Amino acid sequence: MSDEGCRVLSIQSHVVSGYVGNKSATFTLQVLGFEVDAINSVQFSNHTGYKHVKGQVLNSDELGDLFDGLLLNDIHHYSYLLTGYIGDPSFLQRVGDVVKELKRVNPNLVYVCDPVMGDNGKMYVPESLLPIYKDTIVPLADIITPNQFEAELLTDIKITSEEEARKAMQCLHDKGVGTVIISSSDLGPEDVLIGLGSTENNGLKKGIRIEIPRLPVNFTGTGDLFAALLLAWWDRHPNNLKLVCEKTIATMQQVLRRTLKAAQALAGPGKTPSVAQLELRLIQSKKDIETPEMHIKVTEL
Repeated sequence: MSDEGCRVLSIQSHVVSGYVGNKSATFTLQVLGFEVDAINSVQFSNHTGYKHVKGQVLNSDELGDLFDGLLLNDIHHYSYLLTGYIGDPSFLQRVGDVVKELKRVNPNLVYVCDPVMGDNGKMYVPESLLPIYKDTIVPLADIITPNQFEAELLTDIKITSEEEARKAMQCLHDKGVGTVIISSSDLGPEDVLIGLGSTENNGLKKGIRIEIPRLPVNFTGTGDLFAALLLAWWDRHPNNLKLVCEKTIATMQQVLRRTLKAAQALAGPGKTPSVAQLELRLIQSKKDIETPEMHIKVTEL
């Protein structure tokens, strides 16, 4: 990173309360020294795990207006593009145009795509987004971070083993993606999540495997935090996927454990924490974001 810092354009959700999407990515990246410009794909009161959600979903025209403003003022020069939750098909289609223009201006721009579509066998975006991801977005991505279910959707490969996961990652490589990371999967024991990654660079291929301790609650926004951290550490350690993932998962674990401890204290003994109590404790984890304690070991394959 130069003295001027890397500039990131982050296109994903915004919530008034809580830490998902741009609320998570912007803080995380700024703490690590990045200049972050944010375009919100949706503007919600809170994330969709709550009983009630109010707000707006932006469409392609609204994205186009914002991006045109950047173009007209010649302030569309970025080192990285990060995309996450998008709720409108026309918006996602326009993102493809944005990627192409940013790469025309800076051929070295790295596009990190978190293809947020669902988890645990269920989609929580319109199904019409899937073909746009497959045909338009994935071929433009340099790094992609699907979970197990999203990798299945993108490749039409049912993943029930690590071998099938590697086939899915190769399928995404074949579409032009240089680095593929399946951020979490249920391919290990009940108390462990398995993460898998693969890079192809100049004909050389490397793979990694991560065993991630599974905590006894469901958090929201972990994928958003994962993608932002991955981008940051990739900039510091380009093409060293093992170290990048070790630092990323180390921070994730510290943030989640702090969040769980605080949530359990608020809920009281023997009670299950509420959705609101399980909002990620990002602000309290600033030091962990800056200097993660390396307790997670990644195996190179």
